[in-house]
Amino acid sequence: MNATPSLSLASMTGFARSEGVCDGQGWAWELRSVNGRGLDLRLRLPPGCDALEPALREAVAKRLRRGSVTANLAVKRDETPHLVADPAALDQVLSLAQALAARIPGAPAPRPEALLALPGVLRPAEAEEDEATAHKRHAALLAGFATALEGLVAARLGEGARLARVLSGQLDEIAALRTQAEAEAAGQPAEQRARMLEQVAALLAELPALPEERIAQEVSLLAARSDVREELDRLAAHIAAARALLAEGVAVGRRLDFLVQEFNREANTLCSKSASVALTATGLKLKAVIEQLREQVQNIE
Repeated sequence: MNATPSLSLASMTGFARSEGVCDGQGWAWELRSVNGRGLDLRLRLPPGCDALEPALREAVAKRLRRGSVTANLAVKRDETPHLVADPAALDQVLSLAQALAARIPGAPAPRPEALLALPGVLRPAEAEEDEATAHKRHAALLAGFATALEGLVAARLGEGARLARVLSGQLDEIAALRTQAEAEAAGQPAEQRARMLEQVAALLAELPALPEERIAQEVSLLAARSDVREELDRLAAHIAAARALLAEGVAVGRRLDFLVQEFNREANTLCSKSASVALTATGLKLKAVIEQLREQVQNIE
């Protein structure tokens, strides 16, 4: 039976973007997140925006719990930059030009436009930003980041809803294989015991070395070791626990990951105890579906 997929189950994978303009300055946020063991935020901010970092980290920590998140801020001015001469560079090239002209008789004086065309003489003027303007710009950038962050959360929730349906289907498949294994293993201990007794009886007919009672005890012990009911019961409990976690939804990725390890342990033991081709084949199918489940669980927050 399918568990009801939780709307709050979130993936760690997502993308979001927001953009805007403040006082002639355009900006754009891009947020990407992928799988991660914990929460790791990497910020790529242009010069002059470093003061935003503490607020950005706090905002992400409040909305996300796991994932490797990259936040990139691109800033672009719409107007043509205002150029000014660099005094030190201008003095240096002027001195060099005058010294060179003095060594060449009749050489004309250095032309201003030629000097200004030299690399490094002209540079963009640094805009002087008062405190009020800076505060306004930072507020606009933080608001844009909040919008992008909400978009990222929504994207991760949307992917989480898809994953919930996939995981639920895989759990149904595991449950069906477990039921099949239970039917195939129902008579396994008795069959194992009868087969061993036949083999031992044939040996005793040739070399009667041990009392039959002792041999019967050993055969019974070996047959008991082929009993997989405990593994099947634990698998049923793990399936129920996984469905409960899917219904719970919020930040269950680590617990699901641990639970899948338990799934795999029971499937391995089932295969090792199998005494029939049919049960072994079912056990191998179980392992394959559990591996698919593990791969999907790696994406859950």
